[in-house]
Parts: sequence; C-alpha cells; structure tokens
Amino acid sequence: MNEVYVLGVGRTAYGRFPDLTVGALAGEALARCLADSGCELSAVDGVFFANATQGALEGQHLVRGQAALRDAGVEGVPVVNVENACASGATALHLAATAVRAGEMDVALAIGAEKMYGADEERLTAAFHGGLDVARWQEGLKALREAAGADEVPPGRRSVFMDIYAALAADHRRRHPSCTPRELAAVTAKNRRHGALNPLAARREELTADEVLAAREVAAPLTVPMCAPIGDGAAAALVCSPAVARRLGARRAVRLRASVVVSGTGRTLDEPERAITRRAAALAYERAGLGPDDLSLAEVHDATAVGEVLQAEALGLVPPGEGGPAAARGETALGGRLPVNTSGGLESNGHPVGATGIGQIHELVTQLRGEAGARQVPGARIGLAENGGGFLGFEEAAAAVLVLEAGRRS
Repeated sequence: MNEVYVLGVGRTAYGRFPDLTVGALAGEALARCLADSGCELSAVDGVFFANATQGALEGQHLVRGQAALRDAGVEGVPVVNVENACASGATALHLAATAVRAGEMDVALAIGAEKMYGADEERLTAAFHGGLDVARWQEGLKALREAAGADEVPPGRRSVFMDIYAALAADHRRRHPSCTPRELAAVTAKNRRHGALNPLAARREELTADEVLAAREVAAPLTVPMCAPIGDGAAAALVCSPAVARRLGARRAVRLRASVVVSGTGRTLDEPERAITRRAAALAYERAGLGPDDLSLAEVHDATAVGEVLQAEALGLVPPGEGGPAAARGETALGGRLPVNTSGGLESNGHPVGATGIGQIHELVTQLRGEAGARQVPGARIGLAENGGGFLGFEEAAAAVLVLEAGRRS
C-alpha cells in the first residue's frame, strides 16, 4: 500500500455568509487548496465531496458535489458524494487517502462545504434530527437521560444535540465529580483564546471562565459560549502519492500516518472501554505506530465544551476525568503540555458540518508546517484530528481519527 501525503489545504472563513452558495464556498476552498499545493486541477484524479445538510435544507440531493463544483471547473473525473453526519469531512478525506493508498489515484481531493444560516427553521430542525434514528429519537433521548441520571431539559430553541450533550455532561459529572461547570467553562475560555488568534474563526472575542458561566443557559450545564454555532464554510485537502509529493514539493507535504473511520455499537454508558472514539483511536495509533505521548497537538470535535472533555479522555490525551481540570490548569492550552484545538475548535470556528473534519486537517497541516503564526505550537511534529458525527444509542454513530506527521523543513 502506498504512503499518503497531504500536499495542500485550503479553507474559507466560517460564519454567516448570506450571499454565498454551497458552490461558491466550495470553489473558494478549492482555489485556496490548489494554490497552496502548487497542483493544477487537471492533475486531480478524483474528488470526494462532503456535505450533510444541503439535501434537507435546499432539496439538493444525489449529485451535490457535481453541482457544487461544476462552476469551479471540476468535471469528467469521478465525484463521490459523502454524507456521514458531522464526520462527513474526515470520512471524505479517509476515502481520498484510501484511493491513493490503493494506487487507484495519484492525486485525490477531499472537500467539504456547508451552508446552514438562513435556512427555514423547520428544515434545519429536521436536518439535525437526521443525525439520529428519526423513527425513535425521542425514545432514544429519554433512554440516554435515564442512563446518565440527567434531568429533562425545559423546551427551547436549540439543536437536539445540545440535549444529548447535556445528558453526557451529567453522566461524566456522575463519574468524575471534579469536572464541574467551571472546568467546562475553562475549556471554552481556552478555545476562545485560541480562536482570537485565528483569522478564519467565526468567534474571535476572548471570554473568561466567569463570562462563559454567566452567559445564557442552553441546556444545563451548557451555556451559549460552550456550544458551537452552526456555520457556512468550506475546506479542502489534496492528498497524493509519494512520487507526486516529491515532484511538487515534498518539504511542505505532510504525511498522513493513519486514517480510521468506525461506527458506533450498542454499548452502555457503563462500558467506556468500548467507546467509539477509544476504539477508533486504538486503531489509528496502531496503524501509525505511535501513541498519545508522541503527539504535539490535537484537534478534537468540541461541538460543546463537554465534547472536548469526552474526546480528549477517550483519545488518551488526558486521564479519565481530567479533560476539564487539565484545561483549567492550562495543560491543553497553547504553551501547555499538549495543546488541544489550537484553531479555537468548533466553539470558536463554528460548525459548517461537512467542512469541519477537513478544517481540522487544515489547522494540523498549518501547524506541522510551522506556519500558524501567533498560535504556532513550537516544533510541532505529530498531530491528531478526531471528528465524530450523529448519535445512536449512547454514543456517536460515526467517528474518524487521523494522525499526521510533519515533513522535512527547509
């Protein structure tokens, strides 16, 4: 099997862009990616296009990638449409890398784009429910609350996933009382400090932990800043074989040491050793020949602050129960032992669902090249990205973990 390199990355700003279409956003990310890689579009052998909500929001089903990328000049090559909830972007990159590893393609493009602001509220609600078992989501949420020992949250205008994260927060607090709402606020304050250094982030204002706690409650213990906003945006990554990397710029190419995508199981909350992210991480570490202690930084799926806590613990970045306290001590901040979400995470960037996983790779590649400016992790060599999506039973329906290694620097 061939090695795989990330030759180029490109990303739009994330935020609210009423005048831009999915295609316009995707086209901007593609142009930035090609310019970054030094590769011509004509060299791309295939495209893997990630989008999760355009079908529900705009009625664009079946040929989303072909429609979105036609104006950017993508035609003739295979375009594979990828929909895997919030893990769509990382799944698209995994498939692109798999095609290169297998020798089917020398150059493959993974691109994710989403436009969520301005959508009809009823359709947006339906889109989020599509990440659950739509026939039994209420029954499933009730079972999760009961298993977690969580109270029912009063009705309000919010994604159903905020109710899910509130229940997961209650379960985590039951197991680890040291992770209080203040520790969750420390996670968010840390990510807002990082996001203030990222010109592409949607939320760039710093907040203290006290300000995070004082904000409007969404679903206890989660306040507004602890929850990632929806977003419009796109991100792209070009992966290639070693021969192409050598020809076009091996010094800036970043090696993809491992990419893993798994699905959830019917585990209970009392079986954390079977957690989806833990299983995906074990496979990724094995394939990469590395472990958590080898990492320089990580980007994890913090759709809420408790999401970062849960994922950091499942990935082995911190011991069980230490996700929140470690953030409060500064261990996961820039300058700390292992910086997590140097981009600002989803809490600062926003969450344009199909773009998110590839946007995480954009941050890691930028860091591993030493090009992250004020948020640079000194000497960054190994980066990990975790991107999860959907929810069935007591865990995510899909999870992806990718491990990247810096190339030689001039």
